[in-house]
Amino acid sequence: MSSHSQLMTPSTSLVLSKTRSHNHDGLNTYRFSKRCRSRQILCRAKTTVSAESESQSSFPTLTTVSIPFSQLKDKNADLSLKIDEGFGRNGLGILSVTDVPGYSSLRANLLHLAPRLANLPKEVKEDLEDPHSRYNFGWSHGKEKLESGNPDLLKGSFYANPILDTPTTDPCLIQRYPSYCGSNIWPRSSLPELEVAFKALGKLMFDVGLMLAYHCDQYVSKGMKIHKDEGLKPILHRSRCHKGRLLYYFPSQQGIQDGNSISSWCGWHTDHGSLTGLTCGMFMRDGREIPCPDSAAGLYIRTRSDQIVKVVYGKDDIAYQIGETTEILSGGYLCATPHCVQAPKGKGTAGIERSTFALFMQPDWDERLSFPEEIHIHKELIPSNAALTFGEYSEILLDKYYHQKQ
Repeated sequence: MSSHSQLMTPSTSLVLSKTRSHNHDGLNTYRFSKRCRSRQILCRAKTTVSAESESQSSFPTLTTVSIPFSQLKDKNADLSLKIDEGFGRNGLGILSVTDVPGYSSLRANLLHLAPRLANLPKEVKEDLEDPHSRYNFGWSHGKEKLESGNPDLLKGSFYANPILDTPTTDPCLIQRYPSYCGSNIWPRSSLPELEVAFKALGKLMFDVGLMLAYHCDQYVSKGMKIHKDEGLKPILHRSRCHKGRLLYYFPSQQGIQDGNSISSWCGWHTDHGSLTGLTCGMFMRDGREIPCPDSAAGLYIRTRSDQIVKVVYGKDDIAYQIGETTEILSGGYLCATPHCVQAPKGKGTAGIERSTFALFMQPDWDERLSFPEEIHIHKELIPSNAALTFGEYSEILLDKYYHQKQ
């Protein structure tokens, strides 16, 4: 899932070149190539489907490639085969990390707070809103758009940077990049537990993500030269842009109305950041945790060969997805895929609520990207041969898919 679930991308992802250049100020830039975008997938799905047939078809279910935490933390371990299978050109753009110490309790602590946050009095939640950041800090409900173009009233979100409460005090930067440079807004009087639980889970997922990024760099370095400060891990380590999103899907007494669409809970999109950490969603009814009432509900991915598959991972695993920016930075060795989330449907869905958490690990706002003459993604937004920082790139996307700055 993306921090901005309404962002739409083409159904196939982009292959990028291995060439890099240096601009006049010494910053590294990365350029897209025009190579063919069609790829085969290692875990082959049996059926190729079109978007029009999504609501009528059932799709194969695949389990993510997994890496035990004990191997991930070992810098001498060769995880290139796992990285290739999960993130490489024939992968699904996702893998999971198992047996992370302390993770299960931190996940449960935070996800149980989501309904309490969502049910705070209206005036309390309004005090947690930040229109200047396009609602990218604090509480957000009904501010994003669904694929239909209507406001998304199905879920509420709470955004915060779990690493830095105040990324910068520079007023010019706060004005220019409010969705990244603003300060966290915590309900310290109405729900003080939220800050502690949010930061604890976010920091753990960040640390594990950095370990994964190290092995991603080892994998990419076998195909292209990476200087010491250019890899995914150092870029993410020095960034001040990371953002956590606690999501709460409101219960419906009539069940999910748009349950026939596989994108009924989260529209098709490709994350535009670098690495997204995901918890397994928690389903509840009347405040009690229950199993998901519909086996077809969950995360769906569109593969390189334009096939749709359902992807599953363990309740106590942390899943990580590749974003568009990593595809750029890695010269296409690590690849992002479009994905969506299907809501549960059927008689048993009335009164069901769901909580989940995503951590978006992203470059700093001043990391520079260079775009090609021919744009394949967001072509209606990015001019040919554009040279943009990550902050500028993100603001262009937010201008399109969120309300304008207030």
